[in-house]
Amino acid sequence: MFSHILLAYDGSEPSQRAASLAGRLAREQQPPALVRVMVAVDPVSANLGEPNFSRLAAERTLKGQDLLLEARGLVGAGLDVHEELLFGPPAAEILGVAEVRDCDLVVMGARGQGGLRNLLFGSQAQKVLGQARCPVLVIP
Repeated sequence: MFSHILLAYDGSEPSQRAASLAGRLAREQQPPALVRVMVAVDPVSANLGEPNFSRLAAERTLKGQDLLLEARGLVGAGLDVHEELLFGPPAAEILGVAEVRDCDLVVMGARGQGGLRNLLFGSQAQKVLGQARCPVLVIP
């Protein structure tokens, strides 16, 4: 049913549960689905100037790489896993990767942080749910 699963990962508990579920779902497919793990980190403003720009960009890159490694471990071994580290707003990056890479399922966690509007799902999850062209599985 699914051949290309996009896991959007941010390290939160719901995201960790989503990673484990994405791995299980991928293994249930015949043949096993490819899992694309993506992490979106906040972009660094060029207005910071040097050396602050380079230092902050390096810190965010290292943090993103750590998250990718963590997600890969939660997805589990024995699957074809591709990784993408992007700098930008999470919902926009998730939607972009899902479309460009022709993913047929997005799996993500929802932190639900925010006001009454975000009581059930986080704002990023709401944006993805409202705009994705493929099914989205949101894990609370």
